Amino acid sequence: MSRFITFEGVDGAGKSTHLAWFADALRERGLDVIVTREPGGTPLGEQLRAMVLNQPMSLGAEAMLMFASRIEHVEEVIRPALLAGKCVISDRYSDASFAYQGGGRGMDWEKLKELEQWVGIKPDMTLFFDVPIEVARQRLSSNVSLDRFEQEQGEFFERVRAGYHRRVAEDPERFRVIDAALALDQVKQQLTSIVGKIA
Repeated sequence: MSRFITFEGVDGAGKSTHLAWFADALRERGLDVIVTREPGGTPLGEQLRAMVLNQPMSLGAEAMLMFASRIEHVEEVIRPALLAGKCVISDRYSDASFAYQGGGRGMDWEKLKELEQWVGIKPDMTLFFDVPIEVARQRLSSNVSLDRFEQEQGEFFERVRAGYHRRVAEDPERFRVIDAALALDQVKQQLTSIVGKIA
């Protein structure tokens, strides 16, 4: 059974901590699962990832590179896997562009929707790991190597979080909002419930 699931949240929300467990839980239920990420997921995407995360650039260039990486990702990884009946889990996807470039940096929402039309594939389900920004920043405080997004100030991440909430409001049926401020075992309980409804 093909299924496209995305994990979203601000830096420090903890989504990456749970992604491998979630994938393994689906595999235990008989699903053929591949895990990928954005930006990245392909050789070209990884090169673009390094540029976007580390080189200063204009907002327009940043958004276009994100979507260029995404289109390559869809054509080379996501679509073929879905057509082969696999379950694809991606660490970030289009919602991240709306949250970071739209909410965080203030890019016009409608322009992002136009770019999104190029992508062509929408997730079946998106898990949004929601957490107060002060908690997320505390979790990142021990990381000595921060990319240019992670180096942003708290106000930026408040706007990013608001961008995610706007996306949830626009498409509530697709999203599952995870209270990521809870202890790890409590977050896993939320995910276990979701796994049980997928397979």
